Amino acid sequence: MKTKHSKSFQTMPNEYGALCRVFLPRPIHDKAAYENTAEIAEMFAGFEDMMTPDQNDYFDLLCDLIEKWERKSVRLPKARALALLKHLLAEHSLTGADLSRILGKSLSLGPMIVRGERKITADHAITLGKHFGTRRDLFLG
Repeated sequence: MKTKHSKSFQTMPNEYGALCRVFLPRPIHDKAAYENTAEIAEMFAGFEDMMTPDQNDYFDLLCDLIEKWERKSVRLPKARALALLKHLLAEHSLTGADLSRILGKSLSLGPMIVRGERKITADHAITLGKHFGTRRDLFLG
């Protein structure tokens, strides 16, 4: 059952206890719990710079719960890092220049990575993992 929250980040409480009254984080045991937790986490994604310390802790907990469920339950195809990155860029209609902006680097870096002329570094992998909501190690190797 979806939570069907009509809330957004701007309407979410600032204090941890109040956040838990909106949605109490619990270990995820099934797909419905996963979807409900992901729905709430998505409200916070992209607002990290605006979060209170309590909101940040709450968001981190939701992400940890989601990551734990995905590690156990989601079987990703064995894909090389560059192939995965190209797939995600295409899925999100992003270009090499968009990749440069995501990474916060020079505009030439993104297209060079996509062409295979530059490797994805550990720092890039961390940024890409956060941006796409995936494990950062998927972008290495």
